[in-house]
Amino acid sequence: MRGGNRRTRSRAFPAAGGRRGGMGRLAIGLVVAGFALLSYCTSSEFNPVTGEKQYVSLTPKQEIALGLQALPEMMAQHGGEHGDKRLQAVVDQVGRQLVTTSAARDTGWQFDFHLLADPESVNAFALPGGQVFITYALFRQLETPAQLAGVLGHEIGHVVARHSAQRMAKANLTEGLMGAVAVASESAGSAQVAAMIGQMVNMKYGRDDELESDKLGVLFMSNAGYDPRAMIGVMEILARAGGGDRQPEFFSTHPNPDNRIAQIERAIAEVYPDGVPAGLQD
Repeated sequence: MRGGNRRTRSRAFPAAGGRRGGMGRLAIGLVVAGFALLSYCTSSEFNPVTGEKQYVSLTPKQEIALGLQALPEMMAQHGGEHGDKRLQAVVDQVGRQLVTTSAARDTGWQFDFHLLADPESVNAFALPGGQVFITYALFRQLETPAQLAGVLGHEIGHVVARHSAQRMAKANLTEGLMGAVAVASESAGSAQVAAMIGQMVNMKYGRDDELESDKLGVLFMSNAGYDPRAMIGVMEILARAGGGDRQPEFFSTHPNPDNRIAQIERAIAEVYPDGVPAGLQD
């Protein structure tokens, strides 16, 4: 009889301990999730260029420092700066004109423009804080200064909208929530589901970034005296470049150009509701 009672208790105690352990993991998971949400929600700032409240994880000084720190590595990945100083001067001139005639001038970002020697990767991108790049593979396919302005204006839009800082803040939130799920459930399957959800959230956020940068690029081009319809020409060039077996590197960081032309046309109509005036630089 006593032996039977001991066996009954030995089965009951681990079950109770398991329930307590599960509740403890759940409590820790809730704390982790709560901290992640609090950190994200208290990082909001108003962006005077976009007119929106945004959540950022870096100060402007940190963004500039981060971009400058990553500059040498990004240059090395694309063969360094292009050797033709005349072409670099063209990129500098157009980039500076876009900055000095737009709201980007008053933001305090440290803008520098780089023509990269890379002859194969059709791409343009920007680092946090103002470092803007275009590869020679894309540059040589552009047909007019206005098309170059469209590419650089789009990348300037990423900088002034602080898209990198916003992505970092959202990534930190996603990582925190994924960690909370993993702690609370101790289930690899649940953690995988949380990871997939996080990836989808961040992917949509990236598409929104691109559309916002297109809209800002149209505005910056127009302010600088360039015909914003040239940005449609850029999308057509990129679409043609993607017609072969080798997809442009641009497609890995930007939505398909065919899907953006309608958005660009709407942005142009907002800037020029009565039609694009004559005399703009093409």
